[in-house]
Amino acid sequence: MNPVLCVVIPCYNEQEVIKQTADSLCFYIKKLIVDKKISSKSYICFVDDGSTDETWMQIREISLKNSLCSGLKLSNNFGHQNALLAGMFSQKNKSDCIITIDADLQDDICVIEEMLEKYSLGNKIVYAVRDNRESDTFGKRYSAQTFYKFMILLGVNTIYNHADFRLIDKQVVSSLEGFKETNIFLRGIFPYMGFKHDVVYFKRKARELGSTKYSLGKMLGFAWEGITSFNTSFLRLVTLIGVLMFFTSIFTTIWVITAYFQDKTVAGWASLLLVLSLFSGINMICLGIIGEYVGKIFFEVKQRPRFIVEEEI
Repeated sequence: MNPVLCVVIPCYNEQEVIKQTADSLCFYIKKLIVDKKISSKSYICFVDDGSTDETWMQIREISLKNSLCSGLKLSNNFGHQNALLAGMFSQKNKSDCIITIDADLQDDICVIEEMLEKYSLGNKIVYAVRDNRESDTFGKRYSAQTFYKFMILLGVNTIYNHADFRLIDKQVVSSLEGFKETNIFLRGIFPYMGFKHDVVYFKRKARELGSTKYSLGKMLGFAWEGITSFNTSFLRLVTLIGVLMFFTSIFTTIWVITAYFQDKTVAGWASLLLVLSLFSGINMICLGIIGEYVGKIFFEVKQRPRFIVEEEI
């Protein structure tokens, strides 16, 4: 029996690309239905993550005209990861498997057929991985690759060069609902969950319309979110720095006492100021790292909803 596929697309201020994305995906979904790769009940779900432009109006118009499309409107901008959760959780009982993909369609939809083939072989998760980053700027390519390598170095299980283009079985989505954390990092959670999985490769295209919603600041914030959500190495680093500072202070004390008895002490404020500045700076960095983790605990304890659905079409 052919699976019912739902394609979940998170959208934030994507009015320039929504119609083109809908046309491209609908054409491809119809082809897969004709080829009997998926059920005729398969469809697309656009999730509006609190857009401030005409994104929701366009989603609403498309959904009312096209039976292959549906829409989900969140009451505010809850973030890309939470928009993905909203789409997956709301559609898991209506479909057998879900594919998540960004609205700009820089990810190649032609590999969806290959993803479905991997799924038919019993894989519960199929990751779509970029085989190169030629379409990226030098800065984005370097920062992204550094991030993945750094995550691997810290022991965080991630799929290298994989973003959020993946196929997930509804069983996996049901299991995902058991993860209650507010600071969600899906690229780390799915590999952590296990399940039988496989990988397909694709070439990422350049964006044709609109502009990226991920600035350098947002990308760095997302990277930090992923690192601190899945690893406590920075807290251990604080402990290591404290130990090094302790032994440094012992060494400094011995040196000062020795210099005093040898009458080699030099009066002056410059050396004292440098030492105080160094140790004060290290202390503030350590407090900042600890504060990041304490802040995460603060938001987790509140247990606020990760998203709120305002309207569904």
